Amino acid sequence: MKRVLIRLMGKVQGVGCRHATLTKARTLGVTGYVTNCADGSVEILAQGSNPAVDSLIAWCEVGVPCTDGLTVTVEEDQGDDIYLDFSIVR
Repeated sequence: MKRVLIRLMGKVQGVGCRHATLTKARTLGVTGYVTNCADGSVEILAQGSNPAVDSLIAWCEVGVPCTDGLTVTVEEDQGDDIYLDFSIVR
């Protein structure tokens, strides 16, 4: 299983980014969450099979729908929480 923390920076809040990510992650079978951060970025914790997580990363890097000037960072996450679904954290 692969587990990463993805950060989206740019015009990503208030444009449907979290809902688009939720839909894509569920389609790919990725579990975890997406949330808005106080600094204006969006954080995605994604866990699942390597191909599924890599597909979500690639989707983010191409440009999540409705975002402008997107910058994406990805780092491995060493947490041990198990997520059974993908959700929006408010």
